[in-house]
Amino acid sequence: MDIYQHFRKEEEPFIDQVVFWKEQVERNYIPKLTDFLDPREQQILQMVIGEQNEVIKLLASGGYRHAERKRMIIAPFYEEVEEEDFQLSLLEATYEKKFITLTHRDVMGAFLSLGIKREKLGDIFVEGGLIQMIVAKEISPYVMMNLTSVKNAKTTFHEKPFEQIRIPEPNWVESNQTVSSLRLDNVIKEIYRMSRKDAQMAVEKQLVKVNHKIVEDSKFQIEEGDLLSVRGKGRSKLIKIEGQTRKDKFRIRTAILK
Repeated sequence: MDIYQHFRKEEEPFIDQVVFWKEQVERNYIPKLTDFLDPREQQILQMVIGEQNEVIKLLASGGYRHAERKRMIIAPFYEEVEEEDFQLSLLEATYEKKFITLTHRDVMGAFLSLGIKREKLGDIFVEGGLIQMIVAKEISPYVMMNLTSVKNAKTTFHEKPFEQIRIPEPNWVESNQTVSSLRLDNVIKEIYRMSRKDAQMAVEKQLVKVNHKIVEDSKFQIEEGDLLSVRGKGRSKLIKIEGQTRKDKFRIRTAILK
């Protein structure tokens, strides 16, 4: 069976990587720890590894219960995996909220400016003078030493125990819609209550992401489990395609992050 038939064309390189990891663990019986993966990448791992695999198992952790970005371990079925095996660090810094406003984007930009790849960074929390970020343990000393400012704010990051995490549980508000097709512009039009013209313009201006990647084609087909975002309007996801109406429209269940 062609494994690619269940995935999009642009996901094939990642699928190849997952298959390589899987075969490595099955052959050598040595656990594989991944970098941080977004929810779609986690889903691909689960689909490729398979829940009924009797040789290896798949575990995940992002540092707290509702983490979006997680590191995953592919391990022989008999291997005992502990939380510390995921090699995560919680880093925290404070800033003067009276004088400076920081956003998630600001912290992300400062982190990437250190020359570290995005895959080494988990979830970020920025609010009320506090920054918390979850990073791969192997790069945490480098981050603490070099990430000394975010935007115009001086910062000093320290490692904290995960019991002190402040990242709140996400508030997803679900609703049902009917769309004429599963094209990207149709779906975001309904979720964000935009005009068709505004939805298409947002896509053309590269303001729309699907599964954390910019999509520039309004005709792009959305699938169950896809995460969407429109800059300035927040994030959403397609939870389930419920079926079709008598007029061949699609009934979908979606959620938007409040």
